[in-house]
Amino acid sequence: MNHFLPWTRLPRTVWIALVAAMGPACAFAAAPAADAAGAAGTAIEKYLQVQSAGLPGKVTISLEGRGTAVLPECEAPEVFLPPGVTPWGRISVGVRCQTERPWTRFVQARVSVEGSYFVATHAIDTGRPLGAGDVTERTGDLTRLPRSVITSAAELVGVVSANRIAPGAPIRKELVRGVTVIQQGQAVKVVAQGQGFVISTEGKALSGAKVGAVVQAKTLDGRLISGVADEEGQIQLTQ
Repeated sequence: MNHFLPWTRLPRTVWIALVAAMGPACAFAAAPAADAAGAAGTAIEKYLQVQSAGLPGKVTISLEGRGTAVLPECEAPEVFLPPGVTPWGRISVGVRCQTERPWTRFVQARVSVEGSYFVATHAIDTGRPLGAGDVTERTGDLTRLPRSVITSAAELVGVVSANRIAPGAPIRKELVRGVTVIQQGQAVKVVAQGQGFVISTEGKALSGAKVGAVVQAKTLDGRLISGVADEEGQIQLTQ
């Protein structure tokens, strides 16, 4: 005669007692999985922080979906990015573990970059030089904008619009072009500046150049020099 009741027919008081007795054991069993997920999450964050160093803004890293909760236990997870993947926006991050039974999994993550960029304050016609009143600076997540968005004011010096730019549109590199301020063979002024002094001489440009471009010139005494073209069509010698 079977004296054991099926689980589904146990009295409610017995169920409560069994659950209470198994509680610590359940918590103990879940601890290694939680620790493993935490170790993998920490490893991913540290890896992406290193990989994203130098990006133009404040970097924030977050895991998406189920994150590391589905990863098997691993004492020393190795994090990597698949070939061609850069830490920008929503990406897949690889995690591998060298155990007796090695495994590799992929976790969804987002790398957000809070930084400054520039937008048009009004409609800008094609061929118009961009001035201070034509653009304004904004702050936002750069990873949600086109990769070519301009983030440095220096990139807007001496440029004209290559296409019509709508009001409020982010200024992208392909929407502007540099102005040629030095022509090949042109007589140019070569300027050297330092603390407390300014020296200038004349020369002949060996190539054309836009604002900010490196250009070579030959001075009247035959010396070959190299500098940067400025907005006034002069060559500023680099220190």
